[in-house]
Amino acid sequence: MDMQTWRDSHSRATDAREAFVAALEALGVPESAWNAVRPVVTYTGTPYVHLGMIRADVVEQVAEALRLPSSH
Repeated sequence: MDMQTWRDSHSRATDAREAFVAALEALGVPESAWNAVRPVVTYTGTPYVHLGMIRADVVEQVAEALRLPSSH
C-alpha cells in the first residue's frame, strides 16, 4: 500500500473514531471507559476502529441508545 492510501484510510478511521467518541460523550460516558478506542488501518488499507475492552455497563448504555426510535 502506498503512503497516500494509508493516510486516507487512517484519516477515515480517525474520523469514525471521533464520531463514535462524540456519541459516547453525548451519552455521558467518561473517557476512562473508552480510552482504548483507536483508529486502525490494515495492511490492505482498510480503515477500522478498534474498540478494545469497553465496560459492560457502557455497552448496555450504547445498546439502549441504539434501540431508541429515531427522530428523523
